[in-house]
Amino acid sequence: MGRPALRDPPRTSPVITYRHHVVSLVAVFLALAVGVVLGGGPLSELGRADDQQAPARAVTQQARLAAGYGDTFAAAAAEQLYDGRLADRPVAVLAMPGADDSTVAGLTEQVELAGGSVTGRYDVQPALLAASEKALVDTLGSQLADDLGAGVVDAGAATYARMGQLLGVALATTGEQASPATEETRTVRQSLAGAELVVSPDGEAPRAPAVLVVLGEDGPTPEVLAVLDGLLSGTAETSGGVVVAGTTDQARSGGILAALRREPVADMVSTVDGTESTLGQVTAVLALLRRLGGEGGAFGASGADGAVPLG
Repeated sequence: MGRPALRDPPRTSPVITYRHHVVSLVAVFLALAVGVVLGGGPLSELGRADDQQAPARAVTQQARLAAGYGDTFAAAAAEQLYDGRLADRPVAVLAMPGADDSTVAGLTEQVELAGGSVTGRYDVQPALLAASEKALVDTLGSQLADDLGAGVVDAGAATYARMGQLLGVALATTGEQASPATEETRTVRQSLAGAELVVSPDGEAPRAPAVLVVLGEDGPTPEVLAVLDGLLSGTAETSGGVVVAGTTDQARSGGILAALRREPVADMVSTVDGTESTLGQVTAVLALLRRLGGEGGAFGASGADGAVPLG
């Protein structure tokens, strides 16, 4: 009696989109780069003795190569990941005091690579975040709310939440596409510049649906944290979407981005860390696309929702 023929087990062929495949690889490279740079795992034991200096140098070189490869890969894959989805959806950049110019330039380049444009850079001045200037901020905010009339901003909102709404009037729109500057827009921009609170670009710069906030050098003191929480929540209410970008250090314990992620405003904005690198800047633009699609999250090496936004 012959033996029954053996049959191969059925094979499955899961379909993975190119974009998801590339994003997953970006996440792997981010984890690799961060893990090696921070000295995680067995590599952290190398180079501690004098006779291990050569291995230590090798590990350092490997860390640099790993970090650099993540950036190189992100730069090469970025355009395919974006797929031109920022076309006709410009972005306004709101730079906090001390924001790094090279980081802002890198983020601007990535926005353009995604098919979008930056309507302007708005530089927050130290006075807006200073506790000693709260009376000025409150008085100006109240006056502007009255001048603009009912329905533009909430005149009864707290000082910095109201100022955040006014920032939204100055640089953003809740629509899906850019909107021309209005009389209200010009009034707010001129008033903020005159009070030396925010420096705006050309008065006729259009308003953008998306706002990219680049954090500066301020530490997470209770006063600064309360100001940022109010400003960001107010801006989120008067724009199509807000993404807050910070460095790797700012996302670690004791950093301003880590502190913001524990505040209520984290439910209203998206956050990204690691934006001193190309990989982080690409992640920030992907987070912008996700935010404009109605979904938020915290992304980056310390992001609770993963290294990069999927989908």
